[in-house]
Amino acid sequence: MTTLPQTPSPEQGTPLTQEVISAEIAQARQAYVKAVEGGAPRRDHPDRAYPPYRSSVLRYPRQPLVDVRDPEAVELSGPVFGVTDVTDVDWDLTRQHHGEPLGERIHVTGRVLDRDGRPVRGQLVEIWQANASGRYAHQRDQHPAPLDPNFTGFGRCLTDDEGRYSFTTIKPGPYPWRNHVNAWRPAHIHFSLFGTAFTQRLVTQMYFPGDPLFPYDPIMQSVTDDAARERLVAYYDHDLSTPEWSLGYRWDIILSGPSATWIEESR
Repeated sequence: MTTLPQTPSPEQGTPLTQEVISAEIAQARQAYVKAVEGGAPRRDHPDRAYPPYRSSVLRYPRQPLVDVRDPEAVELSGPVFGVTDVTDVDWDLTRQHHGEPLGERIHVTGRVLDRDGRPVRGQLVEIWQANASGRYAHQRDQHPAPLDPNFTGFGRCLTDDEGRYSFTTIKPGPYPWRNHVNAWRPAHIHFSLFGTAFTQRLVTQMYFPGDPLFPYDPIMQSVTDDAARERLVAYYDHDLSTPEWSLGYRWDIILSGPSATWIEESR
């Protein structure tokens, strides 16, 4: 779940408004466009410190990194994942409890690809998300939206030989966060991918097409390149929809190269 910085109270000073945040978003985007027009390279990932996203200053190291002299020892000390760790219901978040969860049932699928378009097989893909009311099943999420006793919001699967993952879940709702006054996050699903070692973890987010909150969200807008930002949005695929059951969305994840999907860990 996203870290929730405290919005300034009137006693602390002028509350931080969406108007201020939107102006900062526009300024950062204009600076990026001007830099690219001047010959600077395109950036698929945001700056580590992105001013409209107030807590970004706390989300990356400020001190020199520590050298890892024995990478294999680091990998051996981390968890090991395999086929036996993923059960038959892990991929279907609507079947993990005794009753049916509330909300719009969706099917989300896609492929995990390397920079050359080759499938990445046997990749552990995890997702976590808010419920249909925009509430996480987490003690830190205390905003006044109802919890769903039949929806925990966590799932995982392994990619097949074609690099394909698949989840059935509930479309998450938007939710408030305290980046600024009246800040709302667009509906999204968090994705985590593990490679062949624990140190090869990547984290990103998938969004839904046509969300009116896109322009107001400093996390999404921190990806200042238009093409890179658009790759975070899934597209509706009618052929993936199941009659009288669920709607279908397709979203591919490209791990590196010029078409790479934005990865939060790159911050």
